[in-house]
Amino acid sequence: MEARAAVSVEDARRLGRPWLGAILDALDSRLRVRQGVIEYTHRPDCLFRIQVVESRDDILLAEGTHIRPGDRLVRLHMWNEQFPAFPAGGPTLAWARRVNRAFEISLRELAHFLEVRPDLDDITGICGTMTFGRADRSARLARFVRRFGFEKIDLHGSQSFRQRMHWFGENILISMIVLTYNATALRADTLWRDRVLVVLSRQTLRRRYLTERRDVAGVPVAVNYMRKAAPGGEVRWQAR
Repeated sequence: MEARAAVSVEDARRLGRPWLGAILDALDSRLRVRQGVIEYTHRPDCLFRIQVVESRDDILLAEGTHIRPGDRLVRLHMWNEQFPAFPAGGPTLAWARRVNRAFEISLRELAHFLEVRPDLDDITGICGTMTFGRADRSARLARFVRRFGFEKIDLHGSQSFRQRMHWFGENILISMIVLTYNATALRADTLWRDRVLVVLSRQTLRRRYLTERRDVAGVPVAVNYMRKAAPGGEVRWQAR
């Protein structure tokens, strides 16, 4: 999914660079406001924020959904501060289970959020652009999200030179942050990260993740959302 090159103030303080963390945190917040990226749940295990965008491509999904240019989509943005920290010794089974569980919860929360927002009834699909490495690594991630109902869409034939230069600029920023905070993790291919678009239809989201909510006693409950203004002009939606 769209992974923003953000580092929290807490991470920067731990690494002895609180001033840089504060700058990056403020920049990330400002970019979210400018791009209309919002929080759709207050759950601490949600992995994503969202942005409503228009499709630039003609996409036919295997399950039959046809997304045309101009159709509205929800784009997922990684909520970096809430993504489970990568273990120092490498990924573990417990970490993988935690990520899988959080991914499913995030999509379930999104399904319920969209259902109570009439202004989003025309959303035809959920998309994310993964930017986590070379083509082979991106392919592995595409296989991972496929288990949640996403389909991989080839972007290479439809992206303009300007778009690719924009991606290259993003990769430079990511590389600078990696060099600042964890220089040993910087790889030679960081500047040439591949992009993989994955799409989940609204129909599949409803079928797989729109389950009835119940309280601790097992009684069905209705959930409404209220809009909350956050510092810096950000928009957050919270269940009430």
